[in-house]
Amino acid sequence: MIMVTRLNGTVVHLNAELIESIESTPDTLITLYTGKKIMVSESTDEITFRVMRYRRQVNQRVIG
Repeated sequence: MIMVTRLNGTVVHLNAELIESIESTPDTLITLYTGKKIMVSESTDEITFRVMRYRRQVNQRVIG
């Protein structure tokens, strides 16, 4: 899970494995494989970084 902030300021924990795409429209729009779309205040680069960090942590647990 990664933490993101909706435009209204509420924090949501999002399953990073469900992210299909991330767009800058100019707000950041995350589209999930379920078809749900979430607008967040973080940049596309920040979301990408959080997903990569999440996957690195998961892989370390599997390998280690």
